[in-house]
Amino acid sequence: MTSTPHSVSEILDMLEEASESNDKVSVGDVVEKFGARSYAPLLIVPALVGISPVGGIPGVPTFLAVIIFLFAVQMVFGRSHLWLPSIIENRAIKGEKVEKSAEKLRRPAKWIDALFNERLKPLAGKKAARVAAVIVVLLCIAVPPLELLPFAVMLPMAVIAAFGIALLVRDGLIMLLAFLGSGAVVYVVLTQVVLGSGGG
Repeated sequence: MTSTPHSVSEILDMLEEASESNDKVSVGDVVEKFGARSYAPLLIVPALVGISPVGGIPGVPTFLAVIIFLFAVQMVFGRSHLWLPSIIENRAIKGEKVEKSAEKLRRPAKWIDALFNERLKPLAGKKAARVAAVIVVLLCIAVPPLELLPFAVMLPMAVIAAFGIALLVRDGLIMLLAFLGSGAVVYVVLTQVVLGSGGG
């Protein structure tokens, strides 16, 4: 059974429900839990996992970026039903790890839910969502090289989560901040990865 969450705390509730009922939680389980038409939660969940301790495991941020990339590309083209290749859909993580990560994100989730609300709604509408999806695709491409830098992947993941939250709660102000955050990611990639490797 799927339902549409209306806050980050509700997303964490649904993740915990999925982890309690399964020894392992697959990507497909998460998509099914939120519904294949719910773009915002499916951007937020992998981004939050990327920010959590699980995201510190080498290779995990890149894998999460691939998932987000696939979702975002389908957002760009306005697909009404999300699709994932079976090799990604069947990838799973222990339910216990999912539950622990969700628990650690509880405090920031409550803060986010209290702070963000419906502001400048037109800036979080369908057209803005398409533009955000294009930027999220580019942010995902930036994740693999940023894995070479300690904690650097947290920046694009946080920006992606911000885009998802803006779409979830229809907060145009957060959408604007996410666009600004995207610029910060570009700066880090250029100065630390492109120019940094060139200077070495």
